[in-house]
Amino acid sequence: SGGTGHFIEFCGTAIESLSMEARMTICNMSIEMGARGGLIAPDEKTFEYIKGRTFAPKGAEWDKKLSYWKTLRTDEDAQFDSSYHFNAEDIEPMITYGTNPGMGIGITQFIPQVNGNSVAGLEKSLKYMELQGGSQLLGHEIDFVFIGSCTNSRIEDLRLVAEMVKGKKKADRVQAMIVPGSRQVEQQAIAEGLDKVLKEAGFELRQPGCSACLGMNEDKVPKGKYCVSTSNRNFEGRQGPGARTMLASPLTAAAAALTGRITDVRDFYKD
Repeated sequence: SGGTGHFIEFCGTAIESLSMEARMTICNMSIEMGARGGLIAPDEKTFEYIKGRTFAPKGAEWDKKLSYWKTLRTDEDAQFDSSYHFNAEDIEPMITYGTNPGMGIGITQFIPQVNGNSVAGLEKSLKYMELQGGSQLLGHEIDFVFIGSCTNSRIEDLRLVAEMVKGKKKADRVQAMIVPGSRQVEQQAIAEGLDKVLKEAGFELRQPGCSACLGMNEDKVPKGKYCVSTSNRNFEGRQGPGARTMLASPLTAAAAALTGRITDVRDFYKD
């Protein structure tokens, strides 16, 4: 809730290096800290992403819009209510342990202890999740993996997951669902052959939409089961009555699907 009532602007070299899809994910998550919205100034990467798309302006209208878009940057002398600086290299893969997105830790870190901790609702959350303060999530067995939602279901996400699981099989104990964010993403994934790679690895491809993000239709997680989800919310019962949700990135979710437990995805990329 640290951003309640504010707009958050993300900037810096790490942000500039991100793809448009990754930038969308970060802005999407701004709402989860209470913000009214998230902003990233448009740049050449933004303009290239828009150019040539179905509803993008063309010809002279494109030139006119482009000139205007280039002005949409924060003034050098702008005053912010508060500023925070982070070194992206210090941030390891993250995962949640509780029942709101703020209850997150680095993949190798330990769940906070209840005694003397200032995290609101920690004891209640750990009881719901059936987890112990002071323990690690690494190695914790999981039952479901959901890769989808408006946060992480773009073609870039599906490409990364397909590259990781190609030639491998998901763990037998895990039911893994992948839900493209739109019909366009689904069609592009099929055109690139990603659907075949994912299905061969044991992943189920569901129809585009919200799906297990909020337990829609039959895409629910049973009571007491753990799901590593790439969605943006992990409230009690969010993915089904009694479901236990752990939020993570698409690659961390894919790693968990392959091993059947919470896994440091960096282990898959070691020489």
